[in-house]
Amino acid sequence: MLASTCSYKIKGFIETSFIDWPGRLTAVLFLPGCNFRCPYCHNADLVLGGHGLPTWHLSSILERLKQLRGWVDGVCISGGEPTLQSYLPEIFALLKNQGLKTKLDTNGSNPEMLEGLMDEGLVDYVAMDVKAPLNRFAYAQCTGVIPRLENIRKSIHILMKGNIPYQLRTTILPRLHSIEDILRLAEQLRGAMDYKLQNFNPGRTLDRSFQDESPYDYTTFCELQRRSQNIVSLSGLPLAVAGRGLEVRLQA
Repeated sequence: MLASTCSYKIKGFIETSFIDWPGRLTAVLFLPGCNFRCPYCHNADLVLGGHGLPTWHLSSILERLKQLRGWVDGVCISGGEPTLQSYLPEIFALLKNQGLKTKLDTNGSNPEMLEGLMDEGLVDYVAMDVKAPLNRFAYAQCTGVIPRLENIRKSIHILMKGNIPYQLRTTILPRLHSIEDILRLAEQLRGAMDYKLQNFNPGRTLDRSFQDESPYDYTTFCELQRRSQNIVSLSGLPLAVAGRGLEVRLQA
């Protein structure tokens, strides 16, 4: 078991949010390190290993969560990419022992860890970022690395065949995601329980050339969200039928 004196780095101490887990007031713990280098990422300090960020003892985190009992009813572990940390199952086990609901944010690159957490009943909800259409060129553009798409596909399959709630989500921006890309990805994710687009928000990014990048305008974004959800919900139709009549009539 992970010793209560063990320490590891998180961003800040503890954040609370209704956004990270709709319907729950959630504490969010951020773990450092990521195997992707998405140029538009806003968590550069975490992605690059968390150097310079404060280190907190696990015991102090658990004590703080005890103090918040009755107010916070869930804990989301995010990053970075938390499944890179070998001690992640032990942290989830300690949280579950406190009677807390648990959520994982992941990029889906470690399906073995994801499946283990689900099989052991250590996670109650998963949000997986699907970065781009499932082809190597698109994924490499959006992640900054040569992707192992078989791992991404396996993680999606694990979630879709599993027995816990989950959400697949994609952050989009015109520079990397054309309208055709977005709807192609929706077709690849047909049958998913929940799929959400997130519009890029300009600001401090891992690649500084993206800091002032323009997102999709509000009207276009809302229409893309609507069309994507329509496609994803067509779980029982062959692809040729599912795509019929859903041509995009938007300005890029």
